[in-house]
Amino acid sequence: MEVTKDPNLTAEPGEHEEVLELEPPHEGAARIKELEEALAQKEQEAAANWDKFLRERADLENYRKRASREKEEILKYGNESFIMEILPAVDNLERALAHVEDESPVIEGVKLTLSMLLGALKKHGVTPIETPPGTPFDPALHQAMTQVVSTEQAPNTVVAEFQKGYLINERLLRPAMVSVAIAPK
Repeated sequence: MEVTKDPNLTAEPGEHEEVLELEPPHEGAARIKELEEALAQKEQEAAANWDKFLRERADLENYRKRASREKEEILKYGNESFIMEILPAVDNLERALAHVEDESPVIEGVKLTLSMLLGALKKHGVTPIETPPGTPFDPALHQAMTQVVSTEQAPNTVVAEFQKGYLINERLLRPAMVSVAIAPK
């Protein structure tokens, strides 16, 4: 469609003369429908990207929390293997002191050394498991080495301790090795 100059206008020739091309009505509706479809597709892409973003953000937050927990565990339990290598020395010092009859300066030195080792272990969260005779057997803390028929002890209680057990920050480091009472037949 062409727009021509109105003879009633007083403008200079060529000043307002333009040619406007209008699309037929059916082509405009098709173009609008095409644009609406493209918009809907882009909205779906945006929603999918937003979902991906939220998932990645959640994954990152979970990673941060997991890394923080692992760091705390390393700080809490990282020296576990080193402590496991020291415990046999502690056991041997305790056995040596259990079989001593006199109080010589050497024995006092051994007692002092043992005390220092136990103090250092305690600073790092290591505590012994107390297992006096008569303590109920707990498979989470004790390892049964033998069963002993006993009329003096109740069944399923500790009769004797062969090796002391230890906890590190309330988690089992090494179970106590014990003998367990059973009822006579």
